Amino acid sequence: QVQLVEPGGGLVQPGGSLRLSCSASGSIFSINAMCWYRQASGNERESVASITIGGSTAYADPVKGQHTISRDNAKNTVYLQMNRLKPEDTAVYYCNADLTTTGNPFRFKDYWGQGTQVTVSS
Repeated sequence: QVQLVEPGGGLVQPGGSLRLSCSASGSIFSINAMCWYRQASGNERESVASITIGGSTAYADPVKGQHTISRDNAKNTVYLQMNRLKPEDTAVYYCNADLTTTGNPFRFKDYWGQGTQVTVSS
């Protein structure tokens, strides 16, 4: 079994900052890319940022220069530092990991966290 747990989230004022984290645990063999997605009410889920095992990053245009993704491979954890938050950043944020398990170390599969609510409001 593999779990992705995302503590954090919450209410923050416009212009504020928030750091999300997501830790993968369980019968993990290796983790490839780790990503963050978000889904605002009434909208489809959209990509936010992605990071490879080597640390290469990519960002969706709406968050470039605003958010920073990072990871700690030793802890199987990915972070999303969100700065200068705006009301339009309000959404449920999901982490995603492309990984193999000890039960099947040759097949990469996507796993998702349960999502955490981020609300930007005064």
